[in-house]
Amino acid sequence: MQRLRVKYQRGENLKFVSHLDIIRLWQRAFYRAGVEPAYSEGFNPHPRMALASPLPVGYTSRAEFMDLYTSAALSPHYFEDLINRQLPEGVKILQSCVVPLEQDSLQALVRQAEYLVDVRTCMSLAECRQAVDEFLAKDILVWQLQRQDKVKEYDLRVQVAELEVVSLAEGVLRLRMLLQCDSKGAGRPEQLTKALGITEFPLSVERRRLVLEA
Repeated sequence: MQRLRVKYQRGENLKFVSHLDIIRLWQRAFYRAGVEPAYSEGFNPHPRMALASPLPVGYTSRAEFMDLYTSAALSPHYFEDLINRQLPEGVKILQSCVVPLEQDSLQALVRQAEYLVDVRTCMSLAECRQAVDEFLAKDILVWQLQRQDKVKEYDLRVQVAELEVVSLAEGVLRLRMLLQCDSKGAGRPEQLTKALGITEFPLSVERRRLVLEA
């Protein structure tokens, strides 16, 4: 048995595809390519594969990770070429490598996620930079998130490692964010733009990088 770590991208035409449908997409690609995944044990065996951190619906990404256990050893280069031929437009394997079977799970290794966010605003460039500086100067920011009939309260500031204004052009602000993404919590770009005083929902959110524990 072999464990392959796969880095792949998801484009615009797949940003509204659910996490479960993405898993099914990969399973179909493996089947068509003739790649035999290793299966779990028990009464309901399923292919042994795991994604690092589910990508929220509506986001695109250049840096998704997946671990796949295969029943036979495969060359990473051969695997990439074989599977990419079976994938639809919008998803592509960028890189793969063999990792130890006993290594911790991907979900346990993820620490942070970097995003590039475009959002409309009426603020000037100076006002945007001031809003960012004021946010970063806070030690704590108690934030409330409404989920159905429940309200979750948490510290939004602790979820933000880095935040910067990239550009402002024709009323569209571009922000770069490095946010917490682990078992203790996952920062959401749309919550951060609200905290900066921007009422519009982001036009686009691209996950640029996942930071894994070394």
